[in-house]
Amino acid sequence: MRVAVTVLFALTGVVFAGWVVRIPAVKEQVDASPGELGIALLGVSAGAVLTMTATGRLCARFGPHPVAVACATLLSLSVALPARTHSAVALGLVLVVFGAAYGGLSVAVNSAAVDLVAAVRRPVMPTFHAAFSFGGLLGAGLGALLAPHLSAARHLLLLTALGLVTTAACSAALLRGSAAVCPPEGDTRPASRAGRNAGPDRLPFAVVVFGLIALCTAYGEGALADWGALHLEQDLHTGTGLAAVGYAAFSLAMTAGRLCGTWLVERVGQTAALVGGGLTGAAGMLVGALAPQVWLVLAGFALTGLGLANLFPIAIARAGALAGPRGVAVGSTLGYSGMLVGPPAIGLLAEQVGLPLALTTVPLLAGFAAVIAYVVRGTGTAPADPPRPAAPSVAGGTPERSLARPPGDEEAERS
Repeated sequence: MRVAVTVLFALTGVVFAGWVVRIPAVKEQVDASPGELGIALLGVSAGAVLTMTATGRLCARFGPHPVAVACATLLSLSVALPARTHSAVALGLVLVVFGAAYGGLSVAVNSAAVDLVAAVRRPVMPTFHAAFSFGGLLGAGLGALLAPHLSAARHLLLLTALGLVTTAACSAALLRGSAAVCPPEGDTRPASRAGRNAGPDRLPFAVVVFGLIALCTAYGEGALADWGALHLEQDLHTGTGLAAVGYAAFSLAMTAGRLCGTWLVERVGQTAALVGGGLTGAAGMLVGALAPQVWLVLAGFALTGLGLANLFPIAIARAGALAGPRGVAVGSTLGYSGMLVGPPAIGLLAEQVGLPLALTTVPLLAGFAAVIAYVVRGTGTAPADPPRPAAPSVAGGTPERSLARPPGDEEAERS
């Protein structure tokens, strides 16, 4: 079960990155101006944001596993559509479908991961997000290799085939069993459907707070993706190749940080990981935005990636512990909104004060995330965050359902 969920996280990264690297070719195909392309690309964000809350309700009703399979299938099919369009309007419409599938799959796999965290009784959420980051790096690398040899239509159709085969391989494990933690005694529904404090009028305010932490992290990711290379090229006068290294350093550091995330949380606790990560990311981005030397900027970008790496997965895990799939949906929606708002906000600020100062909004928000993580410490998790032993496993490696409620559920119930 854990392998299947991890593979779907990686598949999400591969498919999304594969689409991103073919945006220039699709732009040329539909003959869109930069402004028209920008509006069309908003379809991805619009589809994702509009779908996430509804997906949370579907996960609460049917469980996250069948929803994840359905969304992964739709994502795999819809990634081939942009290369079949011939106008900016048509491109925007199919990107709404693609974004809806992407947002739905993000909520579903995160909901499944929250149940797995409770089942294995260890803070393994960062490893799932490491799989997504690794999938993004793999998808971008494969795209760079295939772009000179395959048209956008054939490349994206290849991603469709890969996605459908991978989803089919994972679906048996996902649909056969459930990684959900057993509900309280007397409640026969799976925990993912019981919704752990997820009643329509009982969504804890702390869920929104954790969503704000995710938003601050995603704001930084979006800023580095869209403006990092330009900062190096425009403000430090590097070449195009060296400018691209900046985001690569950030991405690799974030992947490495997430691979170490479980180890880190088990040793210092979730609150310390959130506060320390926010402060580290803030320090790194201050250097990245204001340092006058290229090597210092690259080091700052890498430090930012390490610092921000685990904020999003921990925040989503804690939102899910408090409110089940609805908590995951709210946290994911707020987080994705940060990636949507960040790049244009920095662009507007850059026109007024210059790009280096505009990029200092990233450390401001990272520091804010650290502060609010400290303020809500202990909410949605065990107070001391002790290392948790793995739950017994059944044959084949599928985690057995926990015989007790996960640490922190009683505290979440009171909040």
